[in-house]
Amino acid sequence: MQIRTRMSMSADGYVTTPGGWPALTADPAFVSGESHGSREFLEGCEAAVMGRTTFEPALNNDRWPWPNLNVFLLASHRPSGTPDHVVSDSDPARLLEKIRAANQGGDVHLVGGPRAIETFRALGALDKLELVVLPLLFGAGMQLTPSLSADAGLTFERERALPGGSVEIVYDLSGRGSDVPARDAGWSPASQKEG
Repeated sequence: MQIRTRMSMSADGYVTTPGGWPALTADPAFVSGESHGSREFLEGCEAAVMGRTTFEPALNNDRWPWPNLNVFLLASHRPSGTPDHVVSDSDPARLLEKIRAANQGGDVHLVGGPRAIETFRALGALDKLELVVLPLLFGAGMQLTPSLSADAGLTFERERALPGGSVEIVYDLSGRGSDVPARDAGWSPASQKEG
């Protein structure tokens, strides 16, 4: 089992539009669950985990967004109308244990924004960060950092061009960046210049 997250961002680094919508929704070529490599990403996933902010809007959808996935919810309280099959917990470590106990060998899609991603990354549970960089400029919105720590220890794995000018970039976090110097370890770009 790997916990993988996939999010989109504008070329100027925003993961949401100025109005708070996921960046991908601003792309005229966006088709929910189909475009920008989404179908391929979800093929190996058996579960989805998310926070309350991402989950609650799904309760009002005409169609359940995760019909073929086990759903896990990180929330301090269970929202009214939550289907019985959704597993919830307020403690991320306990929820992670529930995810692992239920896992049948497939991957887990970590759905959500930078705070949810950082919560699981801080537990050492995030294996892949997949970014779809869109050929759009927003000028405002939510950025990936500082909510996701700049010390995340990303290791480039692969990239590919997507139709319409977007680029998919996949980073591995399973090594947790142990070879990346911490900010407080005296490392700076200037210290790396040859003298």
